[in-house]
Amino acid sequence: QSLCAQRGCCWAPRSDPSAPWCFFSGGSGYRGSGGTRQTAQGFELSLSRLPSPSLFGAEVPRLLLTAQRQSPTRFRFKISDPEKRRFEVPHEHVGPFLEPRAADPKYGVEI
Repeated sequence: QSLCAQRGCCWAPRSDPSAPWCFFSGGSGYRGSGGTRQTAQGFELSLSRLPSPSLFGAEVPRLLLTAQRQSPTRFRFKISDPEKRRFEVPHEHVGPFLEPRAADPKYGVEI
């Protein structure tokens, strides 16, 4: 409990053993800013860090959410640092997606 409080988190013991007792408040993390921008594959949204205690240090102040409606049953999203290119683990089956967005997806996305 004291470590949780030192990190600036919330502490709430629960009867459900799968629920965390230490968690971030609703006022932490990132918030969308500037609205979504449509792209050929889906959309993009800038994210700005909310003022909150630092848990890991060196948090990135701005992030970019890139969303792709790749098929009627596949939605891909990526969160990245728009100002600094970082290493991404290569994957032999995942490459750049350059097709147009799915016209009639069987899922919904709320931002």
